[in-house]
Amino acid sequence: MVLAQLGGSLAGALARLGRATVVDDKAVVDCLNEISRALLQADVRFETVRDVSSRIKAAANLSALAPGTDKRRAVRNAVAAELCRMLDPGEPSFAPRKGQHPSSVVMFVGLQGSGKTTTCAKYADHYRRKGFRPALVCADTFRAGAFDQLKQNASKAKIPFYGSYTESDPVKIAVEGVDTFRKEKCDLIIVDTSGRHKQEAALFEEMRQVSEATRPDLVVFVMDGSIGQAAFDQAQAFKQSVPVGAVIVTKMDGHARGGGALSAVAATKSPVIFIGTGEHIPDFEAFEVKSFVSRLLGMGDLPGLVDKIKDAMPADELKLIEGAFTLGVMRELFQSMQNMGPFGQILSMIPGFSAQLIEKGKEKEGQAKIKRYMTIMDSMTEKELDNTNPKLMNESRIKRVARGSGRPVQEVVGMLEEYKRIAKIWSKLPLRDRRPNTNHRDPLKPLANVIPPSMLNQLGGLSGLQNMVKQFGPQRR
Repeated sequence: MVLAQLGGSLAGALARLGRATVVDDKAVVDCLNEISRALLQADVRFETVRDVSSRIKAAANLSALAPGTDKRRAVRNAVAAELCRMLDPGEPSFAPRKGQHPSSVVMFVGLQGSGKTTTCAKYADHYRRKGFRPALVCADTFRAGAFDQLKQNASKAKIPFYGSYTESDPVKIAVEGVDTFRKEKCDLIIVDTSGRHKQEAALFEEMRQVSEATRPDLVVFVMDGSIGQAAFDQAQAFKQSVPVGAVIVTKMDGHARGGGALSAVAATKSPVIFIGTGEHIPDFEAFEVKSFVSRLLGMGDLPGLVDKIKDAMPADELKLIEGAFTLGVMRELFQSMQNMGPFGQILSMIPGFSAQLIEKGKEKEGQAKIKRYMTIMDSMTEKELDNTNPKLMNESRIKRVARGSGRPVQEVVGMLEEYKRIAKIWSKLPLRDRRPNTNHRDPLKPLANVIPPSMLNQLGGLSGLQNMVKQFGPQRR
């Protein structure tokens, strides 16, 4: 999970408060001290941590709470609200519209080495999968290899590309590229600009000229998430030079210092719209503040999980998974997970499960295990894949599947146990279009049965889970 170390520390502080025999002022202060240390270790600026801590303390004032109020929940809600406030500048960014003409133009800026060129391709691919007709323009004439890199990424993502080996004027390339793709009726044109190793006048002047010539609807600042507090000065310098309207933070796959970048860009009033979570094109996540904070605190993100599943699966497969959860359905799910994002990110969306299902830093091992399981299922018959009765897989069938897949018998047994566990969780997720609830049963009640008791208790029981889903159900882009 992104910022797993920070999330583990914050969730741990709240869990210890939840286990406290008495929740008094001292217990709250101890919890806030732990939270402050975790934020500082994640490279959030001291001034920001101080302000966040003060506001949490004021919001969770025990003496001001009404009699009977759940003090643990009040503190947790105050922590979540202040983290959201820290990360949300309150200014929405420009959002491209599908089929819009004249085309939307989005210009990318940032220092060299921040992952800007790769991010352009990720951004284009994200909107391509949403039905847009994006195009990429390489106006980076400073870095050798920028043209080839963007062209190669564009080819992988099947996105039209414009650039030049011989033209050295980035403004001319940008204008020609935008004009070309407007004539071709592309509704989203992404312009990649030059970067430098450091902030310098030549970089900012070139950005200003390209911006004036192409008149972009949005300027996106791409920031390296591993640089910590240095992000604050970078974000301010870029915003003072060009009208930055949004930020994408890259290299967030496992970097504890990413908290510094996130809090810094929020302080400059430029919203984070995406975060890069890996090197590959699909490793790209839309940034929703409430969803991010919910997952950071170990509360999951059920609405986001359902959205990812529905986005990743074709309509016919989605129809299939709305029925009984068979081994065949699990195989389709594993196949689609390749398009959902990093394994740890998906698991972090299930309340209380991310820490149990995957160890920190073991995402690659988890993906390798999934591939082995898929190999095992490839050796099963249609009858076995479509069956929901675990007793069908007797000893002789297990041995036959092991021989056919070239995997040990113990691994086949482990795959079957994994299937039983996932089937139990899957049956509780709100994937189906629910009919009117004639018996007035709460649809979240079954889900509460599969969340670990300690986690459910920390959330405040079933009512706390209901409030969490309501509070952290973000509006999707």
